[in-house]
Amino acid sequence: MNTLFLQGRARLILFAVCGAFVAFAVSLQDTTFSNYIDVTYHISDVMRGWTELPREFPGFFMVLLAFSLFYAFGDIRLAVIANFIAAIGIIGMGFYSHNYLVFLGFTFLMQTGVHVYMPLTSSIAVTLSGGKNPGTLLGQLQGVSTMASFCAFIFIFFGFRYFHVSYQLTYLLAAISFAIAGLLFILMLNKQIPKTKSRLLLRKRYALFYWLNILYGARKQVFLTFAPWVLIKVYHQHIEVFAILGIVGAAVGMFFKPFLGRMIDKLGERFILAAEAVVLVIICVGYAFAQRLFSNQIALVLVFACYIIDQMLMGVSMARVTYLKKIALEPEDISPTVAMGISIDHIVSMTIPIGAGLLWYSLGYEAVFIAAALIAVVNFFSALKIRDIHQNVVG
Repeated sequence: MNTLFLQGRARLILFAVCGAFVAFAVSLQDTTFSNYIDVTYHISDVMRGWTELPREFPGFFMVLLAFSLFYAFGDIRLAVIANFIAAIGIIGMGFYSHNYLVFLGFTFLMQTGVHVYMPLTSSIAVTLSGGKNPGTLLGQLQGVSTMASFCAFIFIFFGFRYFHVSYQLTYLLAAISFAIAGLLFILMLNKQIPKTKSRLLLRKRYALFYWLNILYGARKQVFLTFAPWVLIKVYHQHIEVFAILGIVGAAVGMFFKPFLGRMIDKLGERFILAAEAVVLVIICVGYAFAQRLFSNQIALVLVFACYIIDQMLMGVSMARVTYLKKIALEPEDISPTVAMGISIDHIVSMTIPIGAGLLWYSLGYEAVFIAAALIAVVNFFSALKIRDIHQNVVG
């Protein structure tokens, strides 16, 4: 791992600022993605599922490649490279995608940058925590990133509603934000970069961590792909609505995620992950049956609530990282194990949307969320297998 050029609180602040720029860029892209492809390419429900293949394949393949590069270049330098790749990809998505296949190619490039960056954030943050209350620090960093997402949602709402902002301008702004993050990471570089023997970790000791990542990949992809699609296709909502939902979710998340981080340190990963699974079952039922049980107006409000609560629950991913830190044999295991977990998670992320799209086409959208509820039940019992660990094994 790189020896950071800045020290103490200064490097924490700079890392938080970098994370904020990345979160701003990702939020601009993620919030507009489903509406953009619906308006621009008019794809079917089945094709919407297939669209996730090039979006998620980088998480499987490129993370594996990234960790060969990680041990050659260090995590900070790799973060620089990843953000510049994401910037180039999103420029292509907005300005050079004259047909859907080209768009998918640039989407793959952008997601390669994002997915290479993903495992680096946790490893850098856990290292910066110095072994003290990593959940609290991760919560604080996510709170800062959520604040940046809040700004992105504000831009989308007012820009699209009142100033006729285009998708191209939105993607240009995201690219600039990725590039700024890359430049700021350069300030964290040290000229001397230690090189470590390349390795990827797949250890029996971390089997439960890998399994929790598989379940997270399934849960995540159902909601990232088909929760917005339900609002677009079933409830006929436009991009401004997603911006409002993002604003509300981010406003709550700025306070909720730091609180969640403290609760992970206080109550333990077992309790937090099990509680998340219970709430997810309720959310799935809401998505699946709100329209059948209530009037359209009440159903829409309930689905909005499900969408916002699900945004909050994405922060629970911190608990898996802090759990890994507690069971890791040595600090150097954390980064490659997180990367392996993300790679395994993305095997599921590539396949679940395709199956879910076919399920939607064959049986309706309700079947997709019934299946997601069953995944949440499995997640609940899996979380109960976590042993309570009151002291960190490493750090």
